[in-house]
Amino acid sequence: MTIAPVACLDQVPTLVEPRIRDLLGRLDPRNRRVAAYHLGYCDADGAPTAAGGKGIRPALALLSARAAGQPPERGVAAAVAVELAHNFSLLHDDVMDQDTLRRHRPTAWAVFGPPAAILAGDALMVLAHDALAGEAHDALGDEAHDAFAGVARPGGAEAIRRLDTDVHRLIAGQAADLEFERRDDVSLDECLAMSADKTAALMSCACALGALLCGAPAAVTRGLSRFGDHLGMSFQLVDDLLGIWGEPGRTGKPVGSDLRARKKSVPIVHALTSGTAAGEALRALYASARELDEADLVLAGRLLEESGSRDWAQTAADRHLTRALDELAALELPAGVHDDLVDLARLVTGRDH
Repeated sequence: MTIAPVACLDQVPTLVEPRIRDLLGRLDPRNRRVAAYHLGYCDADGAPTAAGGKGIRPALALLSARAAGQPPERGVAAAVAVELAHNFSLLHDDVMDQDTLRRHRPTAWAVFGPPAAILAGDALMVLAHDALAGEAHDALGDEAHDAFAGVARPGGAEAIRRLDTDVHRLIAGQAADLEFERRDDVSLDECLAMSADKTAALMSCACALGALLCGAPAAVTRGLSRFGDHLGMSFQLVDDLLGIWGEPGRTGKPVGSDLRARKKSVPIVHALTSGTAAGEALRALYASARELDEADLVLAGRLLEESGSRDWAQTAADRHLTRALDELAALELPAGVHDDLVDLARLVTGRDH
């Protein structure tokens, strides 16, 4: 089924990107250039280009504000914060995984070097806090600025704490992902927990942060958070499948990139722990000391299918999407907001890139 483009994604360039560009102006020229390149705002020489991100998380944050009965403009700070936090993680992730392509062009570390990419990622995380702190300053006024304690508006302190909590989870998930590369005994439960931390936590944050800033009832915020948890898991499972079988022209990454890097993504761990002959053959292939060539990648993909892991991961992704939509159905939301959240959820979990 083809899902029509979701209108809320069109608000990201008009409402969120201008604020991100303003915040980038606070950085020193070196970090600003690397961050702007990574975000797609300029090329390696600094010449302006169109932004390259999908805008999923900021769109969810804008919808979160609307779920609280407020206009999307009230969710801009939340949208900016989650998008910057997400890109902080991508900059570091590319360095750690040694990925040389993102969004169909060289990654920031491949262009400017690992130290520059790491520092730019750090700078984006600081700007994510600045986005929420700016809301607090605007709400409290100059006289109270020095005494600011994170109370931007109802829910302001909670929003800042929530962002920090979920970024802590994201970092823990990334650390687990790196650890798994050195282990041959990773369990499926461990892998699923890693995905929940590395991806679902920030997706859940995006779904709740706008509502928190706008002082939504706790039941609404909790429901949106659970929606985001399941959406994030479905999103990651689809991403894991694309990391193995995605087309480079659509994903912007080499074919079989996760297999080539011997990643322990969910479908791969499912196969390795399946107890099947195909799973054991994949384990032997992963344990080989030599670099995997194209024939090995084809073989690994076939073994994953024979072990049932490709079908299992797709079924799990569909199940999490169903649970996400069930969480939405249980909330009393404006009809337009509910429909936009459903459409966006279906769009991002049915994606091919």
